Amino acid sequence: MSKVTDSAKRLVLGRALRSTQLHEQLLPKRIALPVFASDALSSVAYAPQEILVILSLAGVSFYHFSPWIAAAVVVVMLTVVASYRQNVHAYPSGGGDYEVATVNLGRNAGLTVASALLVDYVLTVAVSVANGVDYVGATIPFVAQHKPIVAILIVVLLTLINLRGVRESGAAFAIPTYCFMIAVIGMVLWGAVRLLLLGDELRAPTADYEIVAEQTNLTSFALAFLVLRAFSSGCAALTGVEAISNGVPAFRKPKSKNAATTLLMMGLIAVTMFGGIITLGLASGVKVAEPSVAAEDVLIDGRPAGPGYHQQPIISQVADAVFGNGSLLFFVISAVTALILFLAANTAFNGFPVLGSILAQDRYLPRQLHTRGDRLAFSNGIVILAAGACLLLWGFNADVSRLLNLYIVGVFVSFTLSQTGMVRHWTRRLRTETDPKTRLQMIRSRMINGFGAVMTALVLVVVLVTKFAAGAWIVCIAMPVLFLMMKGIHRHYENVAAELAVAAEQEPDETMLPARNHAIVLVSKIHKPTLRALAYARATRPSTLEAVTVGVDGAEARALQEEWEQKGIPVPLKTLDSPYREITRPVLEYVKTLRRRSPRDVVTVYIPEYVVGHWWEHLLHNQSALRLKGRLLFVPGVMVTSVPWQLHSSDRLKGRPERWGASSVRRPASVARKDDGATP
Repeated sequence: MSKVTDSAKRLVLGRALRSTQLHEQLLPKRIALPVFASDALSSVAYAPQEILVILSLAGVSFYHFSPWIAAAVVVVMLTVVASYRQNVHAYPSGGGDYEVATVNLGRNAGLTVASALLVDYVLTVAVSVANGVDYVGATIPFVAQHKPIVAILIVVLLTLINLRGVRESGAAFAIPTYCFMIAVIGMVLWGAVRLLLLGDELRAPTADYEIVAEQTNLTSFALAFLVLRAFSSGCAALTGVEAISNGVPAFRKPKSKNAATTLLMMGLIAVTMFGGIITLGLASGVKVAEPSVAAEDVLIDGRPAGPGYHQQPIISQVADAVFGNGSLLFFVISAVTALILFLAANTAFNGFPVLGSILAQDRYLPRQLHTRGDRLAFSNGIVILAAGACLLLWGFNADVSRLLNLYIVGVFVSFTLSQTGMVRHWTRRLRTETDPKTRLQMIRSRMINGFGAVMTALVLVVVLVTKFAAGAWIVCIAMPVLFLMMKGIHRHYENVAAELAVAAEQEPDETMLPARNHAIVLVSKIHKPTLRALAYARATRPSTLEAVTVGVDGAEARALQEEWEQKGIPVPLKTLDSPYREITRPVLEYVKTLRRRSPRDVVTVYIPEYVVGHWWEHLLHNQSALRLKGRLLFVPGVMVTSVPWQLHSSDRLKGRPERWGASSVRRPASVARKDDGATP
């Protein structure tokens, strides 16, 4: 069974890598861009559309606000990109926002950022995969009918790819991501040429449609709230920007410079795509409405579209207008957009495990998250991220609209605290820096981070106000819960460390050594495992040695005693009474009695156990031993030793059969007494 499992693991994940091969997993910029930027780049597939969807609630006439909203989103994005370029230079260790906040604002601020990012990474996977399933479901009805199952299967596939290692997953995702960038930028450029140079008129499929306004006669406050809500939805384009600052250790040297360059490339490409799509969408007359009411609110020739109406995403409509419906390039755009939405989850698969590893190293998460797997990836973090995303997809039925209301709250919490922390970082550095040129650079960096902190704080307030009732309250509960959980884990590790610590001046204390070692061998019957356990116990030369059996059945206990004496085994056998046919309790009581008699003595309990070769055989053997070991672990001054006996079914796993010669079964009592220190 073990060989089959190991072979399957090697087939899926590849051969294990040595720790010395870690440098081979580092990423050049051309691979790091698709690995860390796929989330930010893919957001242009839905962020422009979300702006128009929210504005459509007041009617198509309100689309004239969209260029200003888009411009505001672009300003925020460029500000965040510029701010994070300062981060990667100042803190290249990979802690990102968590490290910046912890160092400059304190542990609680750092944990707040960490909890926000962990929640946001899980949502990134869920939202990206659910959105990709929507694109595929538009053309394949089976996918639309089974969205949660399909989405979960895609998450499982992404998990397996990422478990193969950062470099391999990056290589697998690089081509689709570059295809998406080339296709969308090519569409934007060709659309601009047709509009500006050729004078063509671009017509989206929905250009002649009308949208019924759900909110009419808006007051000034309601209008402002609607515009702010559209702005907060458009800010989904900023998700994933922070991933590069968290993944600096994955870059090749010089790490900070390569990370900063990649961040700048990502920002410029994302801004070009975002601005180009919304510009072409408005120029071609794209109409989009809230998906839940599109059947009634979208009017075709003056009549409601009806329940069979499927609303094309904004990229598909722009591709239709620029290249023509049914053209090869139209299908290419649709295909690579669906693919990039699936691959956008890969940003979280790279960011979450690294952040989890750093938190585990700081004792805020279980230490297992700091362990690298066979392929030098943080496998445990990858699996936990996938499990969380699958639960969200199942719980929210893979509904993008519902999931988006939970989105971007966490990322703007981390943006704001991180940039505030950077302002304090530069202020502290300026107190000691005397070189005028360096001081000028620091002042410039502080201004960039200060502007970024103000901008992201304003966006955070807008997001909370406009999205809280629609579902963001769930994140506002999840983050404090995660915060308190990490504090509790840290408190546990600190208490354990304090309990186990040895003072620097403390010398070895003779009183810490046990006075004697009283050995007990548990016996159920006289067979080879029992004799091996007895021989091993005698070889350790304890102060006293006895065999102990539990008399569940009186006749069997007497028969065992008679057989013991007939074979002349040179170890006394003690039978413990068990009127209620228990095994564990009598042994525990007897061990505790020995401890009470001599508190400075240590009691060693030897337990014979079978080693089997099939999983189902574990259910048939060793259950009493497992229960007993579990209870004995909580008894102070008691050591538990398992003495294995390999059954023939385990031969195929270890490659050779067990050999136990007749001379090993027993020796003459006179010889045994001569060379062992056990009490006869």
